[in-house]
Amino acid sequence: MAVKPPPEYSESSIRVLKGLEPVKQRPGMYTRTDNPLHVIQEVLDNAADESLGGYGKKIKVIVHNDSSVTVEDDGRGIPFGMHPEEKAPVIELVFTRLHAGGKFDKGSGGAYSFSGGLHGVGVSVTNALARRLEATSYRDGMVASMVFENGDVAVPLQTRAANADDRAADAARDRKSGTTVRVWPDPKYFESAVLPMAELTHLLRSKAVLMPGVSVSLLVEKTKESQTWLYKGGLRDYLMQTLNGEPVIPLFDGEGFADSQSDNFAEGEGAAWCVAFTEEGQPVRESYVNLIPTSAGGTHESGLRDGLFTAVKSFIEFHSLLPKGVKLMPEDVFARASYVLSTKVLDPQFQGQIKERLNSRDAVRLVSSFVRPALELWLNQHVEYGKKLAELAIKAAQSRQKAGQKVEKRKSSGVAVLPGKLTDCESRDIAYNEVFLVEGDSAGGSAKMGRDKENQAVLPLRGKVLNTWEVDRDRLFANTEIHDISVAIGVDPHGPNDTPDLSALRYGKICILSDADVDGSHIQVLLLTLFFRHFPKLIETGHVFVARPPLFRVDAPARGKKPASKAYALDEGELSAILDKLRKEGVREAAWTISRFKGLGEMNAEQLWDTTLNPDTRRLLPVALGDIDFAATEALITKLMGKGEAAARRELMELHGDSVEVDV
Repeated sequence: MAVKPPPEYSESSIRVLKGLEPVKQRPGMYTRTDNPLHVIQEVLDNAADESLGGYGKKIKVIVHNDSSVTVEDDGRGIPFGMHPEEKAPVIELVFTRLHAGGKFDKGSGGAYSFSGGLHGVGVSVTNALARRLEATSYRDGMVASMVFENGDVAVPLQTRAANADDRAADAARDRKSGTTVRVWPDPKYFESAVLPMAELTHLLRSKAVLMPGVSVSLLVEKTKESQTWLYKGGLRDYLMQTLNGEPVIPLFDGEGFADSQSDNFAEGEGAAWCVAFTEEGQPVRESYVNLIPTSAGGTHESGLRDGLFTAVKSFIEFHSLLPKGVKLMPEDVFARASYVLSTKVLDPQFQGQIKERLNSRDAVRLVSSFVRPALELWLNQHVEYGKKLAELAIKAAQSRQKAGQKVEKRKSSGVAVLPGKLTDCESRDIAYNEVFLVEGDSAGGSAKMGRDKENQAVLPLRGKVLNTWEVDRDRLFANTEIHDISVAIGVDPHGPNDTPDLSALRYGKICILSDADVDGSHIQVLLLTLFFRHFPKLIETGHVFVARPPLFRVDAPARGKKPASKAYALDEGELSAILDKLRKEGVREAAWTISRFKGLGEMNAEQLWDTTLNPDTRRLLPVALGDIDFAATEALITKLMGKGEAAARRELMELHGDSVEVDV
């Protein structure tokens, strides 16, 4: 049988994607592909940013019969003059360049002080994934329009003076300037071309809530339905309308924003919030950053939790309300909290292109610094309500501790002796406990000192873990490291079709914590192989996580009223973003110091806590199976981890080697 020659891999094999090609090739990297709502939201967010900046009072959305959607605003209108450097109309750049827009200049005099993120993709992604897009800008007594098809210019820029008909139309809409964008999303990029109307309605309503005094309307041509939202009561009215269950105490709402005298935050940064505590019903939880809905939460929600917990704990301690033997945790206060949180962050860093989670570490301190003192003052002004809230939190703590004791009783009949190198935690609440599988004794020492002893355990691992892909289950315990992992977590090895006993599980989160370099990635792969092959039910039930420590630290000097500061970057991309921000703040080039961590052992306990262990500021990735084809996935991992698969691995690397970033 003839041996098939390997595919040619040469200079001509490298393909450079230009313009909007990357979006069309991999739309899922830039937006949601289940339906076109997010590409419409990109246009809507631009209109909302105009209102957020105080330049517009009306936003109108029309869902047409031909599946196209129009978004109208009465903001300043997209500029359409020639860009001084690019020599192309600005309106064309906005819709055809991935990293073009008015939201990069955050300094004084920038077009947008606060806006929905700095990923720089925005409406260019909308255009890339649309069959047709028509953009019209009203500005300075002129009307400018462009038409795009499949992301390319179909009708070049056309400008004219606004005539009497335009002015009459503008008068009817009460706008002398603004932008109108009509989009026809291309169905081939989406699993369903149907726009989810319930989600769109909720999104528009929330924009109106977060911008009191701004009118947001929706017209659906097919049903002739028309709705307009204009809230003056803001978050309080909205939460009262959506709340499930009766509040235990009156709603706690407030806001706080940094002024020009603030040393820690930029002027205008801060938050507005409304919180309700109920004993029954599903909590309502919505959070926003610069009007962008953050469905997966993030550091601003952590700041709210921290502020609420600290204030309630302080009240309970001051009035000596905590029964003996009860230890209060943040979740005891937060578990029955419903809230709407609207945060303003000057330079927000999001996880993922659809901005569903805020990652900006400073947002924890930002929100907490305004919420905590406001709630402390409120509780001490309303002592009876404070005692009701304390009672709710204490009841939650007692239920949690009782549940933990039940698990402990079942576990105590076991005969396994915990590994000597495991530094265990004090709590027995499985849902709250975490164990970190740490690479090496040096990093293990920092983790032991930096952890929260109450609920975080540390198990140091020596060297590279055994590749267990082809190891029989009954031979696993011959390896000391794997024996210790199994005993520490309290679950025996099993297969995908087994039904293991998870009642003795000792930790709700099993976190792989390795260096941010190539060796660390290798250890991650070996441990993920172990869990996928021999502990699949732990992945299936959502107990396995990967911690993401930073690779760089940036020390910045004092600048103006801002003291010297340090920031951490996960990778080169985040490092560039941090340096760009420092340049905008006026820091002289190279006045900062960049440190590259060779390993976790180089971090002291405080740094490791701040970046990797603290639930409020860490990056912890859940490991999930999703809708995988198990057989195909097994075959792929066999190629990667099997001992006799060198030829298959080589072929795989030749095919996909150009898509991998190598850290040498």
